[in-house]
Amino acid sequence: MDPLSELLNGIRSEGAVLSDVVLSAPWVVGFDDRSPLTMVTVLRGGGVLLLADGREIPVRAGQTALVRSNEPFRMADRAASVERPHLDYWLTCFDPEECAMDAPDSAAGEGETTSLFVSAYRASGRRHERLMRALPTALVVEDADELCGMLEACIRDIAGRKPGTQAYIDRLCDWGLVCTLRTWFDQQGGQAPAWYRGFADPVAGPALEAIHTRPATPWTVADLAGEAGVSRALLAKRFNEIMGEPPLTYLTEWRMDLAEELLADPERTVAQVARIVGYADQFGFSNAFKRRKGLSPTEFRNAKDHAATAA
Repeated sequence: MDPLSELLNGIRSEGAVLSDVVLSAPWVVGFDDRSPLTMVTVLRGGGVLLLADGREIPVRAGQTALVRSNEPFRMADRAASVERPHLDYWLTCFDPEECAMDAPDSAAGEGETTSLFVSAYRASGRRHERLMRALPTALVVEDADELCGMLEACIRDIAGRKPGTQAYIDRLCDWGLVCTLRTWFDQQGGQAPAWYRGFADPVAGPALEAIHTRPATPWTVADLAGEAGVSRALLAKRFNEIMGEPPLTYLTEWRMDLAEELLADPERTVAQVARIVGYADQFGFSNAFKRRKGLSPTEFRNAKDHAATAA
C-alpha cells in the first residue's frame, strides 16, 4: 500500500450533501460541522470562502476547495454579502436530521445562481494527522471534467430517490478527495511531502510500499533493498536523499504512528500492540515509543483517556 492510501484510511466522507437548492445571490452558507476536512465543489456559479482566520479565497465553477479546520467557516457569493441582506443557509453533514441546505422561502435572491457539492470528513484514530500536517488551511484545484459529470449524475439520482444514493455520494466524495489531493501534491513538485514524492521514486518507492504494506515485518536495509532490486548502499543513499532520513528510522516512526492509533482501542493490550507493529518484546516497544512520543504506551493511553473524559 502507498503512503497516501494508508493515511486516507483514517478519514472518510459521511453524509455528503449534494443539494439541488438554487443559491441566488446574495447568499451566505455557514459550515458548522467543525470537521477536520471539508470539501466544497462548485458545479455552477461561484463564491468566496470566508475562513475563521479572516482570509477570503475565491472558488469558481469547475473548482474544488479543501478546508482543513476544526473551526466553523462560511462561503458567500461575495464577501460584502455578509454585511447586507442575504439568503442564510446552514449546513451540517454529521447530523442526519439537519443534513440539508435550506433557506427561507421568503428570502429569494435575484442574482447569479450557484450550485455546490459539499462533503465533510470524519477522522478515526490518528493515522490521518500526518496528512493534515501536509495541507494548508485551505487549497483550491481545478476539477477533472469527469468529476463534474458524475456530480451532475448524482443530482439526477437524488431527484429520482434511487436506493443507495447516499452511499454512492459518500464514495464519490472519497474518490474526489483522492483526486483533489493528488492534483494538489503534484502541483507542489519538490515542496510536496517526502512520503508522497518518495512513492514515485524507482528506488525509494518499492521500499516505502513494503514498509506501509507490511510494517510488522522485521525489515533490514538489505531486505528493503531487495524489494527495490538495488544494493543496500544505493537504497540507503537514495532513501535518505528523498525522505530526509534512513529507511529504518522511517520504519520506526511509521510503526509508532500506527501504535498511537492502536493504543486508542482499550481492548488491545500493550503487548498486543507491540506485536502488531513488529516488536516481539513489549519492553523494547515501550522504550521505542517513549523515545519518539515522550510518553510510555501506558502513559500515552492514560493521557488520551483523561482528555476524552475531560471533553
